[in-house]
Amino acid sequence: MKRLHVHVGVKNLAEAVRFYSAVFGAQPVKVKPDYAKWLLAGPSLNFAISTRSGTEGVNHLGIQVDDDSELTEIRTRLREAELGTFDEGETTCCYARSDKTWIVDPAGIRWEAYRNMADAEIYTPPVVKSGAKERPACCMNIPAG
Repeated sequence: MKRLHVHVGVKNLAEAVRFYSAVFGAQPVKVKPDYAKWLLAGPSLNFAISTRSGTEGVNHLGIQVDDDSELTEIRTRLREAELGTFDEGETTCCYARSDKTWIVDPAGIRWEAYRNMADAEIYTPPVVKSGAKERPACCMNIPAG
């Protein structure tokens, strides 16, 4: 078995354990005074890169689901944990038509829970602000922590 490893630095371990336990729907398998680890059987990995964010490094993380019931379960869990969700709803972003909910983790990293409904031929429709340049209307505009 191969498993993706992601390590995120946090300021407050207890706050982060609460956050990620709600996101993953599981408690950590190891907790130390300065460390916690989850070994998850799922989700499997959807890894993407782009030149659209304007900066290098982690843009956001997410959990992709296959059906509405899974997305509803995650949304309910995140709301019950009072993690400050932002429901983007149905949108075209990243060459897909999707239904998305966003949260920001204690380290300021944006997370999305989403279901792709169809492929799209465009990255995202532009949003025009008066007096400003066009900019994408999807994940690049979700406020960071």
